[in-house]
Amino acid sequence: MTADRTILHVDMDAFYASVEELDDPSLRGRPVIVGGTPEGRGVVSAASYAARRFGVRSAMSAARARQLCPDGVFLRGRMDRYVEVSKLIGAVFRDYTPLVEPLSIDEAFLDVTGCRRLFGPAETIGRAIKDRIAAELGLTASVGVAHNKFLAKLASDLEKPDGFVVIRPGEERSLLARLPIGRLWGVGKVSEKQMQQMGIVLVRDLLELPRREVLSRFGDHGRHLLELAVGHDERQVVPAHEAKSIGNETTFAEDIADQWHLEGVVDHLADKVARRVRAHGFLARTITLKARYSDFTTHTRSQSLREPTDSGVLIRDTARDLLTRKLGRRGRALRLVGVTASNLGRPAEAQGELFPDPAQERNRRIDGVLDQVHGRFGAKLKRGVDRK
Repeated sequence: MTADRTILHVDMDAFYASVEELDDPSLRGRPVIVGGTPEGRGVVSAASYAARRFGVRSAMSAARARQLCPDGVFLRGRMDRYVEVSKLIGAVFRDYTPLVEPLSIDEAFLDVTGCRRLFGPAETIGRAIKDRIAAELGLTASVGVAHNKFLAKLASDLEKPDGFVVIRPGEERSLLARLPIGRLWGVGKVSEKQMQQMGIVLVRDLLELPRREVLSRFGDHGRHLLELAVGHDERQVVPAHEAKSIGNETTFAEDIADQWHLEGVVDHLADKVARRVRAHGFLARTITLKARYSDFTTHTRSQSLREPTDSGVLIRDTARDLLTRKLGRRGRALRLVGVTASNLGRPAEAQGELFPDPAQERNRRIDGVLDQVHGRFGAKLKRGVDRK
């Protein structure tokens, strides 16, 4: 990726909670926790910044969130409403560039390289998008501007909430060198502590180690970290309609060994993936589970389906089966899990069967009914084990 390329990363601030506050102003300033129940069941999907001050984070069990924030306002969530607002945000993006790569319902990369003649410098475009989201939708976004995806995402996170940071070509090495090692993608809280114990506190500490030693300690993950440490990232912005896979993953603040908790997180991730698959009009043939342990080792398990699907039930059940039966965790704690749908195709590209699979047809009907119920009842909808 050349330094002439310009990438924006737009990340909505506490999106689910902010939408709830937008629709119910009485919630503003209160510790809003979306996901789970006041009784402590389920998994946190999002937390307002007021709740985050108590230590509440996404993917945390609702029981733990209740312990940390007993006065929190727990809401089941209204995915239909979040999707509606997300589409409005996406429409703003596409007013400036067709090269929009959604990462999730509340963040996206935008390649605005070819739009600068029409709309002005990248900073101007980023400011315009941020201002329009605030003026037209009443929400705040943090925007990062840089010449590659890693740096743009890093920039958007440096001054959240309501941030706007530009990393210009040539600035990345000095900026990265003084940042905590945890700022690199793939280094979570647990990994950061382990690296600190090795004397790797800042990014510069990693760069000062001999390359051979980094690769010996961290394997392929070390090679990836060295590239990021100097600001290298060659990935292109891939518009949703060109996507080869759709996935979501989460890194835990603390390693998790509890099977019930992990199943809840995997269910939640699978739901998000299934919704994105359906939103883009795809069918997926392969489901992959990604799991990372505290020693940086990462394992994936995949299952190819007999027929491509967009069924939330089937994607969830497949992901959970990969976790419980195929991963071989043997009780070991995980620091990261992810679910990805790949081998994507359009319904017209899928060859139908003379006698369709009854289970798949049943799952499709279930999704159709649940979509209708979402539209009518929103927050009252509950699927599976507190799935949002």
